[in-house]
Amino acid sequence: MSPKLQPGIQFEWQTTVPEHSVVPHLFGSQTPFALDMPAVMATGYMVGLMELACTQGIMDYVDWPNEQSLGTHVSFSHLAATPPGMTLTIRGEVIAVEGRRVRFRVEAWDGLDKISEGEHERAIITPEKFHERLNDKKRRAGL
Repeated sequence: MSPKLQPGIQFEWQTTVPEHSVVPHLFGSQTPFALDMPAVMATGYMVGLMELACTQGIMDYVDWPNEQSLGTHVSFSHLAATPPGMTLTIRGEVIAVEGRRVRFRVEAWDGLDKISEGEHERAIITPEKFHERLNDKKRRAGL
């Protein structure tokens, strides 16, 4: 992890909301009542995009692929509905770096409305160590 990874780093990322991100497509096969819900981007999908924007925002400061980051905490409000096809602009800022933990303030806009705001935390990990622990857990779970 680069010592240049410090509070104050800002980033912006854009993406188009895909059709498969809407509530009926995402959850309809597991819960039939979701098929009747509005065809707008699901909150869970939005959270994933916010996490991805933060990951991309710090890529210049990690030794990819030897260092990676995993989400450890999210606290986002979902403020407005967004249909597929709209372009999201996600802006963020690193607000703290504490050891291997990085905290962000993030917000998202869909071109018309602010759709989300909040904070996110990621942990910088070494993939080898992570996979060792994961494989041990799989073994203990009988998977």
